[in-house]
Amino acid sequence: MRFLYTFGVLCYGFIIRCAALFSTKAKAWIEGRKDFWNQLPTIDSENVVWFHCASLGEFDQGLPLMKKIKSEHPTTFLLVTFFSPSGFQHYHKREHPADFVCYLPLDTPKNASQFIRHFRPKTAFFVKYEFWGNYIESARNSGTMIYNVSGLFRPKHRFFKWYGSYFREVLGHFSYFFVQDERSKELLMSIRLQNVSVIGDTRFDRVIEHKKKAEDNQIIEDFRQGNDLVIIGSSWSIDETVVLPWVNSTEQKVLIAPHSIDEKHLTEIEQRCTRSTIRYTQWTSDTTAQVLILDTIGHLASAYKSGRIAYVGGGFTGSLHNILEPAVFGLPVLFGPKHERFPEAERFIKGGFGFAIQTTEEFETKLREIELNYQKISTQEARFVEENAGATDKIYAYLTANSVF
Repeated sequence: MRFLYTFGVLCYGFIIRCAALFSTKAKAWIEGRKDFWNQLPTIDSENVVWFHCASLGEFDQGLPLMKKIKSEHPTTFLLVTFFSPSGFQHYHKREHPADFVCYLPLDTPKNASQFIRHFRPKTAFFVKYEFWGNYIESARNSGTMIYNVSGLFRPKHRFFKWYGSYFREVLGHFSYFFVQDERSKELLMSIRLQNVSVIGDTRFDRVIEHKKKAEDNQIIEDFRQGNDLVIIGSSWSIDETVVLPWVNSTEQKVLIAPHSIDEKHLTEIEQRCTRSTIRYTQWTSDTTAQVLILDTIGHLASAYKSGRIAYVGGGFTGSLHNILEPAVFGLPVLFGPKHERFPEAERFIKGGFGFAIQTTEEFETKLREIELNYQKISTQEARFVEENAGATDKIYAYLTANSVF
């Protein structure tokens, strides 16, 4: 079965190479791995801790634990790997303690063996999901203790299918699973994995830390001029199709922070807005624009501090972005209907401070409903975020009690 898995990985690599002829993201995936082995640092530390993150969202999830480990054990060599260019290209915009960051080469036995021999990780953390079988097996065979952080499992995952025997073997190499919810724990226990605890989502710790350090953005403050600000964050074109009719009809100040800030998308937003717009990088103090387009990466999380209500994109494609970022500031959050992969969205809806919408009419209706009971919604939401903090300390306490460091 491992042979078939590796063959599938090689086929995937071939497809990516073909896609690189047409896709900038695929090209970045290939280019980022060129001459990989000649760029690796010399490792002197006996305590190498490896975090693997699929993308930037997983990096944010692992970041609180990375900081905790580094602060308590400063001599640790902290290695971070990414699979996706969207993580590798933007991680540096976070305050982080990593000693070396790189792409993870394609998951072949040869690559995995060479990677593990070079870095000799004492401990490895795979954040949320994305489990690479050859790397995990090679690490475990070398004595690495392997942990899953903020794991999230669903019945449709291959581990729980009739054909998933090899993937269940991969999970069997893990020392412990720190999962987000009871369903994930039950699923793991259904395949006879007892080394699991429900600890929650470390992103709660991440957004709370960020809130404490967030400063006012002077451009955004000058733009809103003390008025209420609705923030459309991490939006895709399909999100904008739903919200822009309202943006064009309202008199409120609006900030739009698109997920993709390529020129084509920015121009498309400008053309679809009938109200006056200005890009963040073109801001002048004498502007009279009513819509500010955030055409930078790294400012959105702090921008929520200036907002009143947030719409978070990705919920029409099944790739909902981080709704905790606005929630920590008490902004009621709206999002699209495809949020089943994100348990926090369901909890927000049940708590009365998250609102799933499908149409412009629903978006407008929910905005009016929110305003009728705004203070209660905002207060409950901020309290919910605070009450769900602490996953990082729980993980670290377990690791300490079991003499991992």
